Amino acid sequence: MTSATQTSLSEYLAEQVVVVDRALERCVPPESTQPNSIHRAMRYSLFAGGKRIRPILAIAAAKAVSEQVDGVDEAAAALELVHTYSLIHDDLPALDNDDFRRGRPTCHKIFGDALAILAGDALLTLAFEVLSTLNLDAGTRILLVKELSQAAGTVGGMIGGQVNDIEGEREPPTPTLLESIHRAKTGALLRASVRLGAIYASASESELAGLTKYGEHLGLAFQIIDDVLDVEQSSDTLGKTAGKDEQQQKITFPAVYGLEKSREMAMLERESAHEAVQILGSRADRLRQIADFVVLRQA
Repeated sequence: MTSATQTSLSEYLAEQVVVVDRALERCVPPESTQPNSIHRAMRYSLFAGGKRIRPILAIAAAKAVSEQVDGVDEAAAALELVHTYSLIHDDLPALDNDDFRRGRPTCHKIFGDALAILAGDALLTLAFEVLSTLNLDAGTRILLVKELSQAAGTVGGMIGGQVNDIEGEREPPTPTLLESIHRAKTGALLRASVRLGAIYASASESELAGLTKYGEHLGLAFQIIDDVLDVEQSSDTLGKTAGKDEQQQKITFPAVYGLEKSREMAMLERESAHEAVQILGSRADRLRQIADFVVLRQA
């Protein structure tokens, strides 16, 4: 495995984006496949750019456990399919009602609400098809499907967090409600990304436990910084409409704790993420670098 000191993080991330995008190309039907309109809509949002943090986390976690992880990019691609589905649906008028995502018009602005809904549905469905057909033993495939489905679901998962977020609008911003939203809405899929890679690589019980804690701390740090950037950065920098959280009276970390305290909290989560993977030694260097990137990013 290439040492984390031999390739800069920016080079590593750029290389992994290419790896993930190639896997996605293999998974998603081309635009020429009938019905053309749905495949155009799916690909429009899926290949609109993005940092690919979730699949990259899965790949990095797998390689921290074992060097023999051929095909992990296919499993990792399933995470991006689910993530993109969630973005398409989040942007719909009935939810967050946003016109821009990743610096371009959102899916429903180009294809209409109906096709945007169906494109999201199709990406979610495809994710589980991808996991179910991986070249792994049936038991591991079942574990991967279970991991992703729970992370995307209603009990402590992404959909449950989205519901809490919607129902929490204009409610008093309390720490308890804030955590119930973001550990599920954002944190669950980030945690699952790390665990999915670890499960793919047949991590030991202690390795999986450490990586799970890493994912939990990273997920919280990611959301804290997301909330901070929504306040501090412009729409051009973010690639989506800035200031939406305040406009919609969302419960965010700055709303509860203020900007300075929120950044301090993110730094603490970053340190905890580093500590969580001590069991993996230098094999987790990329994961530590990714935690640093998440907290120090500007978009």
